[in-house]
Formats: sequence, structure tokens, C-alpha cells
Amino acid sequence: MKRRLRYHVAVSLDGFIAGPNGEYDWIVQDPSIDFGALFKQFDTAVMGRKTYELLIAEGGHGAMPGLEVVVFSRTLPAATYPGVRIFNDDPAKIVTALKAKQGRDIWLFGGGILFRSLLDAGLVDTVEVAVIPVLLGAGIPLLPPGAATKLVLADQKTLPASGIVALSYSVPGGVGPAPGIRYIKAAKVRAKKGKGTGKSPKRAVARKRSQTRKR
Repeated sequence: MKRRLRYHVAVSLDGFIAGPNGEYDWIVQDPSIDFGALFKQFDTAVMGRKTYELLIAEGGHGAMPGLEVVVFSRTLPAATYPGVRIFNDDPAKIVTALKAKQGRDIWLFGGGILFRSLLDAGLVDTVEVAVIPVLLGAGIPLLPPGAATKLVLADQKTLPASGIVALSYSVPGGVGPAPGIRYIKAAKVRAKKGKGTGKSPKRAVARKRSQTRKR
């Protein structure tokens, strides 16, 4: 199967992926989410400038262990750092080239504006959201206004401990179908592991980077 471009994000019940100032502290934790299993499904993460700036706020150049980070920006200068490349080129052109290469799936890490541009270009294959039981009232939307796109449900799971609902959709015409939700640990595994693993993707990235620096 060809590589899929997968928009995989947490979203509030009222449709925001971040607060008005990029806050993500509203994303609740759930011990059943195995971010190690999730990260292993990808080898590349693509993102816009604002999402990238949240990563570099944790220190360094935004490298994500195990992933090649590709950043699209009209204001940051083009640059290459260990594990990170910043482009000023058309995102659709770069993503098309990435999808043509051999490898694991590509994680569209954020944000909404980049999602809209790649969706309009016909490059997004799946939309996978973890709906967080919170109403933000304002913030950065999952998707800016534009043309409508119908989706096909591939899988769904409800996490009773946190109230999170995980949804996986295929985009018609894309490389599909969308994968099943395989990053939720079974109840017996959760009991053995204990709590503290169900962090948000951005928090999981920060923890992984910290562990890598200590080695």
C-alpha cells in the first residue's frame, strides 16, 4: 500500500485543536492510549509554522525521535537541522514527493490551515481525531472554512476513563482505507502498566525528546 497522509489530532467537542493562543493543556490524559504504538505507525511528520513553534518552545530545533520533521513556513528561513527540514516551497509539491517514497505513513501533525490546503489539493487520505470532552468556546479550528468533504467512518472507540471518543475516517478518493484504532491498550495491559502513559501527542513528543537527551 502507498503511504497515507493522515491528519491525526486531538479536538475539543466544539471543533478546536488549540486554544486562542495555541494552548493544549485542555487535552485530558487517558491511561489506555499507547503513544508508543501510535508513533510507530509513522516515520515522517509534516506541520505548519505555528505547530512547529509549539515544539521548539520545549527546546532545541523541534526534532521528534523516530520521525523526520518537515515544516512549511512563509516566514521562517529555509533550513535543515538534525531530523528537521524547514521549507518555503509549496506544501502540496513537497508532500506529493514524500508520498511517492517508500516508508511508513506520514503524520499531518497540524495545524488547520495546512490541513485545509492539503485537503483541497487532494493529498489527505485519513482524518483521525480524538474528541476531548471539553468546550473551549474559541481557538484554532480543526479546519478553516472552505469546500465540504464527505468522510467514511473506518473505526471508533470510546475511552470511558476520560470520556475521549477516538474516530478514524477515510477521505474518499485517497489512499485507503483509514487504519483501525490500534493504539488503545487492552484492559489487562492497562491494569499492569498503571497510569501516566496517555499524554497528548505534543506532551508525548516533549517526554520522548527529554529521554533521548538523557541517553
